[in-house]
Amino acid sequence: MTSLPRSSGLFEVEPLDQTLRDDLQHIIDTKTKPPGSLGRLEALARQMGLIQRTTHPTVERPALIVFAGDHGIADEGVSPYPQAVTAQMVANFLAGGAAINALSRVAGIELEVVNAGIATPLPSSEGLVDIPVAAGTRNFAREPAMTRDEALAAMQAGAARVRHHAALGSNVIGFGEMGIANTSSAACLMSRLCNVPIEECVGRGTGLDDAGLAKKRDVLASALARHAVSSDPLDALATFGGFEIAMMAGAYLAAAQARMTILVDGFIASSALLVADAFAPNVREYCVFAHASNEAGHRRMLDHFGAQPLLSLDMRLGEGTGAALAVPLLRAAAAFVNEMASFESAGVANRDA
Repeated sequence: MTSLPRSSGLFEVEPLDQTLRDDLQHIIDTKTKPPGSLGRLEALARQMGLIQRTTHPTVERPALIVFAGDHGIADEGVSPYPQAVTAQMVANFLAGGAAINALSRVAGIELEVVNAGIATPLPSSEGLVDIPVAAGTRNFAREPAMTRDEALAAMQAGAARVRHHAALGSNVIGFGEMGIANTSSAACLMSRLCNVPIEECVGRGTGLDDAGLAKKRDVLASALARHAVSSDPLDALATFGGFEIAMMAGAYLAAAQARMTILVDGFIASSALLVADAFAPNVREYCVFAHASNEAGHRRMLDHFGAQPLLSLDMRLGEGTGAALAVPLLRAAAAFVNEMASFESAGVANRDA
């Protein structure tokens, strides 16, 4: 555990209150169905009820925040795309033309786009939350990506965005990201925080060929060897992370503090959760793992959390797309608890009768 001052309370997350567990289970078990026949929806409904401290969980104003930031490690050629694509894709988000826009619309999600630290100047836009820590991180192949103060500032900024949505009534939230080379940051964070060899963490990202993948492995292995001292979560984040990853880490903690159901996306979003979890392990009790990414290393990361994802669709886009697809499942879980008749109310004999 890091020795950070605790005055802000950002790193303090209470475990789930289990008071209503038996009541929730009774309600679930007495619906007009065989016990357990709605499978994972039943566990999802129970988790939502415990998070919200109610026997009638709801999905209110679901929100998804896409944090965007650039990475100095891109200078090492670890991505087939130029760094300018980060800003170009943010423009696409703001214009409503990306996958996350389409999936958010169909799922009824409030979508927010945050400039956490993009290298390319962005034109002003009414739809952009423009709070960059800096114009991209430094190249961690040569020096730490950011200072501890910068990492902490980014975490606090991400937490503030969550509190904004909580104040507007959101009780479900998910996080997405955009940042060329951010799979490199995620892989190094996974390797350092999970104590896993980098070869088991590195994937093709946005589509590296075999030669590019081998180069990426070599670059990241060298970077890990260069920064071999600390596994303190803030040091790991500052050394290898990105501003968007740091903002997501703070956002997870604030969402748990606000008793929101948190939808966890793929590989990069899960690497941010690794950081949050290292500070406050109770945070994972508020998390619903939306899907298993097709990016190498994500399933191993899910195993670290003891997580069983809701979906497995061979997706590896990022942007929060997996989290968006899980929102209808949360709506379904709440609906069966609140709308489905019980054996008694429907006059249906249960098996014990």
